[in-house]
Amino acid sequence: MSGPILVVNAGSSSIKFAAYEAENAQTSNLRFRGQVEGIGSAPHMIAWDGRGLKIAERYWPNNEGVGHEEILGILTAWISEQIDRRPLSAAGHRIVHGGLQFPGPVLVDSNILHALDLLCPLAPLHQPHNIAAIRAIAAVAPSLPQVACFDTAFHRSQPEIARRFALPRELHDAGVRRYGFHGLSYEYIASVLRTRAPRLAAGRVIVAHLGAGASLCAMLDGKSVDTTMGFTALDGLPMGTRCGALDPGVVLYLLRDRGMNAATIETLLYNRSGLLGVSGLSGDMRELLAATDKHAKEAIELFVYRICREIGALTATLGGLDGLVFTGGIGEHSSEIRSRVCEASRWLGCQVDPVANQSGAECISTPESDISVWVVATNEEKTIVRQTIDVLEAGAAAVRTHSRGRMA
Repeated sequence: MSGPILVVNAGSSSIKFAAYEAENAQTSNLRFRGQVEGIGSAPHMIAWDGRGLKIAERYWPNNEGVGHEEILGILTAWISEQIDRRPLSAAGHRIVHGGLQFPGPVLVDSNILHALDLLCPLAPLHQPHNIAAIRAIAAVAPSLPQVACFDTAFHRSQPEIARRFALPRELHDAGVRRYGFHGLSYEYIASVLRTRAPRLAAGRVIVAHLGAGASLCAMLDGKSVDTTMGFTALDGLPMGTRCGALDPGVVLYLLRDRGMNAATIETLLYNRSGLLGVSGLSGDMRELLAATDKHAKEAIELFVYRICREIGALTATLGGLDGLVFTGGIGEHSSEIRSRVCEASRWLGCQVDPVANQSGAECISTPESDISVWVVATNEEKTIVRQTIDVLEAGAAAVRTHSRGRMA
């Protein structure tokens, strides 16, 4: 690659960004990363170098006129200074939903953008902002290649039966099916296991991506065979503010008997439920673990209970279990949640070394444990870099093949 790869993860009021130097898809080094929060109100940018040292900070005045496009224009100019005015090679974007159309990353053009727009109803809190970032960068750097990398793509290896709801076939054929999410994270964990624990990677593994958004993925030989999230990122485990799995009759009751409309229910399920809804205090696990309030304790108990229940279900899907991997903000940093989950999973032969668990070791199971338990920091950015380079190289190879064919 002639210049760095820009990685972008855009939300409704924030943009996370990073720049990686990459010789090829397998070797990349972080130059810097940062985030802008408060877009639309009082934006605040902060950035760190590859060693974690702060290299920039900026505040904008409280002004709703400062939006994604202006922020990305400023960021693009700032990034150019950081990389000695070398041109970027490409921008890779995290896109939450790829629907049926996108089984892997793609180079974005106007037709791709239109197809991504049509998927917004399937991920209303994420997809529109993911796409807005692509358009904003195109406005300030129209010649820069941009690649869409999908959270749903990793799960396309699942058997068809795992992706089906018991609904009429015409709805399934129209795309109402289980997709799964957090795929960029799961793909990274699978790649790490292949390097650090190849025998485990080839076996039956459950990865627990636990954070503000939370899910589990059952992997066989590094490929997804089942996951807890489904049609949308609401399904499965209780999350920071999302409800997780819910009897659909509850939604009918809220519509019919509580007089709620679709917008109100959407806000309830996405923003007012989960750990926040049960505790009435916070959706942040750190605050809940520090609290003495009984409702906070109940929220934690429910979170652990549901994780353990889903571990049991996914173990049945896999026909047994060889390893359990914790990742994500809670999975990587909360030894207490890991301990509780593993204690409730003793029926699987799970035994955790408390010293290893507390000290931040990578493998935290005892030698006597029937399953290997790991803690692996995820890195969705590196997955996006790899996928972006793969797409660019595939495009270059196609051009070379086409040129040879014309000369022949």
